[in-house]
Amino acid sequence: MNRHVHLLATAQGLLLTNNIVFIAINGLVGMQMAPRPWMATLPVMGYVVGGALATGAVARVQRRWGRQVSFQSGLAVALGSALLCALAAWIGSFWLLLAATVVAGYYSANGQLYRFAAAELAPPAERERAVSRVLAGGLIGAVAGPNLASHTRDLLPVPFLGAYLALAGVALLSMAVMALIRFPAVPPTPAGAPQGRSTAELLREPVFLVAALAAAIGYGVMNLLMAATPLAMDVCGMPFSDVAWVLEWHVIGMFAPGFWTGGWIRRFGVMRVMAAGVLLNLACVAVALTGQDLHRFVVALFLLGVGWNFLFTGSTTLAMQSYRPEEKDRAQAVINFGVFATMALTSFASGALVTTQGWSVLNLGSLPALLVMGAALAWLARRPALNRTPAPPHP
Repeated sequence: MNRHVHLLATAQGLLLTNNIVFIAINGLVGMQMAPRPWMATLPVMGYVVGGALATGAVARVQRRWGRQVSFQSGLAVALGSALLCALAAWIGSFWLLLAATVVAGYYSANGQLYRFAAAELAPPAERERAVSRVLAGGLIGAVAGPNLASHTRDLLPVPFLGAYLALAGVALLSMAVMALIRFPAVPPTPAGAPQGRSTAELLREPVFLVAALAAAIGYGVMNLLMAATPLAMDVCGMPFSDVAWVLEWHVIGMFAPGFWTGGWIRRFGVMRVMAAGVLLNLACVAVALTGQDLHRFVVALFLLGVGWNFLFTGSTTLAMQSYRPEEKDRAQAVINFGVFATMALTSFASGALVTTQGWSVLNLGSLPALLVMGAALAWLARRPALNRTPAPPHP
């Protein structure tokens, strides 16, 4: 892997630092300030709703000005939104906190494209490994995120104010890292150049459809259970340090396999790796249903993380086999919109379910989506390869 891939992996780690801190504290800050208990995870939902709303704008910026400008604009938004969150915590405004997290979604929508940008920084034979390696950079967030949240929670008199200010510093550091990366130049688009298939036509392509579904369900199930974990542990009377430890192991599960997932995809095939991801998610639910002590939370969330890694890395690899170069921005925007829309739904559902129905019902609620994903993989695996209408290889 060249140095630009490694720098992008560092940027991915800083992105995950931001995301993990948001997930670790936004629900708790929301619970302190929300007018109603079921609204506690609305700031978590706001982050992903903002990401969904920003996917189209991010695609247009990338198409016109390229990766570098788009990614740096996302980091500028990350800096501003962290400062707005700090202000919301300072004055005790739930609605300002919610608005700030929606704005922060623009950063998240850009960050979701880091993995696709990795494929453009590596030779064709190394694309799977480049995607996997950049996702593995999330290990930085696995360690830094929970510890940052834990050590800055009470740094200032206002709870969590220090954590939001620390995220502003993370954004500045990430801007410096991103400035060192050289992305391929945006080629000029000649008049009359083919525009590729429409969104509807892409979704009728079986490979693309299953890839988009896997990304959405993988992220949706992961977010449903992860966003509710701090609240469920708080209900059980566990200290915030335990919450940070569980989230740390969860994120290690999400990104540590990235050092090997690309190689496993090349060796065993993308479909088998994605199927293993579904099975690991089912194992997570099985463990979660056996009890609510600290070690069960750790094991369940670790399995959830590894299952997400297999599904998400596999879906990215599968997607890149299904669209043409001129369809890149549209296809990636469609996939990311599906991810964010599913995460928005599950962010709201996680808070509502865990505070009204409990942890066990929440876990049972994830099973239908996992069964749909398993059925979709089986359906695609049975289709003859010649009937999949593969697109030309992604450049």
